[in-house]
Amino acid sequence: MDVNGIPYRTIWPEQERGVVRIIDQTRLPHELVIAELRTLDDAVRAIREMWVRGAPLIGATAAYGICLALAGGAGDQIVAEAGERLLAARPTAVNLRWGVERMRAALAAVPPHQRPRIGWQEAAAICDEDVAANRSLGEHGAGLIEKIWHQRGDGPVQILTHCNAGWLATVDWGTALAPVYVAHQRGIPLHVWVDETRPRNQGAHLTAWELAAAGIPHHLIADNAGGHLMQQGKVDLCLVGTDRTTAGGDVCNKIGTYLKALAARDNGVPFYVALPGSTIDWRLRDGAAIPIEERDQDEVLFVQGRGEQGVARVRIAPARTPAANPAFDVTPARLVTGLITERGICPASEQGLRQLYPEQRQNRC
Repeated sequence: MDVNGIPYRTIWPEQERGVVRIIDQTRLPHELVIAELRTLDDAVRAIREMWVRGAPLIGATAAYGICLALAGGAGDQIVAEAGERLLAARPTAVNLRWGVERMRAALAAVPPHQRPRIGWQEAAAICDEDVAANRSLGEHGAGLIEKIWHQRGDGPVQILTHCNAGWLATVDWGTALAPVYVAHQRGIPLHVWVDETRPRNQGAHLTAWELAAAGIPHHLIADNAGGHLMQQGKVDLCLVGTDRTTAGGDVCNKIGTYLKALAARDNGVPFYVALPGSTIDWRLRDGAAIPIEERDQDEVLFVQGRGEQGVARVRIAPARTPAANPAFDVTPARLVTGLITERGICPASEQGLRQLYPEQRQNRC
């Protein structure tokens, strides 16, 4: 996607230098900073501390993390240990495991002296496939937006999204925002309600920044405003991403997504989830089994913003008040109108998913 006329992906290699470059998302929206990952430690830190975030991008970063680890040797033990360290960085996004397992399989098929070359090739393929998948799901989702536009008769399609599922959450295009970008390119009038997404404020920091850069009309809203807007008839469609979707169609996404789905159901607003196939966990049917990451309480107790003296971090709670910080929640399949994938749109059910991914029928939960 373009930033000030310059095309960017969120991650790209400089193989000749043995480094991987990323956009440090912790510095947005106040400054665009390109960071370099030089070692496995750097990749683990980037994932754990959310320099990169979003399930597809986490998977791509993990793939390149293994490439960086191979600089110190390409034996089986190094590959195995690198994978375990990356898997421990964050527990919820299934793309992390998917990326590590895909790299392990590719490297296991060749002798150690070929592994550095094959590793860089496989990581690049993972990134290219992510871009293609997200563009494809964007096309499918844009068709849905266009249909709603024709049904409206007049005025822009009003879309509410939660967290950031734009190109910053993937290698490019995004998941939930990919249909928005494609629809905008087609000339379909639309407007996006952007949840701030406490406590990390990915909506305020990232989604709003992306939409502004793309020239797409939007308003930032407090997380708890969505239900009110739906009651007022100001939301035509809820569109979110996911960090892990089970084979049964349950959706794990940023904390607060479940509440949006409940409000959407109560107000008759369609609630769609956009995801590439790599985000489906075919080993799980029940969302209750998804591990929910509990992050540091300081993310709730402090906020970051720009003041007169520059970017600052300030405490917003009493000094003796502790905080709980579950990072995700699970929306049951019964509340999801449909899943938008690179292969089309399907019901949030095991039958619906397996119709789109027939090769997974042998993987029973």
